[in-house]
Amino acid sequence: MEEKKFETQAIRNQLERTQYLEHSSPLFLTSSYVFEDAEDMRSSFAEEKERNIYSRYSNPNNSEFVSKVCHMEGAEAGFAFASGMAAVFSTFAALLDSGDHILSSRSVFGSTHSLYTTYFPKWNIETSFFEGSRLEELESKIQSNTKVIYAESPTNPGVDVLDLEFIGAIAKKHNIIFIVDNCFASPYLQQPIKFGADLVIHSGTKLMDGQGRVLAGITVGTAELIEKIYRFSRITGPALSPFNAWVLSKSLETLAIRVDRHCENALKLATYLESHPNVNWVKYPFLKSHTNYDIAKKQMKAGGCVVSFEIKGGLEAGRKFFDSIKLLSLSANLGDSRSIVTHPASTTHSKLSEEERLKVGITDGTVRVSVGLEHIDDIIKDVAQALS
Repeated sequence: MEEKKFETQAIRNQLERTQYLEHSSPLFLTSSYVFEDAEDMRSSFAEEKERNIYSRYSNPNNSEFVSKVCHMEGAEAGFAFASGMAAVFSTFAALLDSGDHILSSRSVFGSTHSLYTTYFPKWNIETSFFEGSRLEELESKIQSNTKVIYAESPTNPGVDVLDLEFIGAIAKKHNIIFIVDNCFASPYLQQPIKFGADLVIHSGTKLMDGQGRVLAGITVGTAELIEKIYRFSRITGPALSPFNAWVLSKSLETLAIRVDRHCENALKLATYLESHPNVNWVKYPFLKSHTNYDIAKKQMKAGGCVVSFEIKGGLEAGRKFFDSIKLLSLSANLGDSRSIVTHPASTTHSKLSEEERLKVGITDGTVRVSVGLEHIDDIIKDVAQALS
């Protein structure tokens, strides 16, 4: 069968129609499922047949959502979670044993960093970090007990770009599981499995939903690793709700067209900010001034929705900027149809020490903008008046 294009798969990959011949996939709000007889029940629980038993294990809406993302990412299998962090934690918990070591990019989401520093040490799981700007040192940081190499690209909130192909080759050489948080790019812009990733994680809350409605997470990758994640999650219960899965499946139908506009707007805002006298620096993957512009062009279709910049004047200037914003939302989310401004040092990365924040490029004046789908003239106008 001829392989369909990304946009066609996102729209046409859906559940088989029921006897009602609906055009749009229905919502299966059920906790459990019935069996035809005693033998059907026995064989189902013995896993001699593939079928829905309980929605903590699987649900038709969740299966449709997972199937869509697997096609988008080029993955063999996946499991959907109640939030992005449920996906991150459950993936680690399913694969790691006491005494294992994680080698992670230093710049990661604040809650992921808290797992490394606050919770994993309780289970004798150690984490060390590599710098995305010094990947030549990556191999020397591998230990005999390194089980996972974990990376975000682009990173949160500094939008640094890591060479996934370089990392993937080293992970394969040392037989280490390579996991990529692909949230900032979305599967439309970047497919890390092509560059050597074994697993890809998303917060579906962001660009996948695109309208700030639901919480969700998903991990996709090799069938062997997903089986371990499924077994852990089936017992511990972090499954995505059928309603949220249904919402996300609908959202994925418009992912490509939405992300195209996000990227178009973001590049225009980044270009404007580069020439603003009250801005020290701007980071956006598809700006030619970005340190890893060539790598971004190699592994991404476009630059994404997030622009990071530093306001001159530090914390006080930043406070005035946020208090002056009128149109854009002050929120900690991203990937929404509405543009959002965030102050990472006091919100998403506030649990990090000042030294830890500076190591990943988060200064007191750093601003993260998730550029939405409003008209770009109105977005720039609001940012301009706040900077003034």
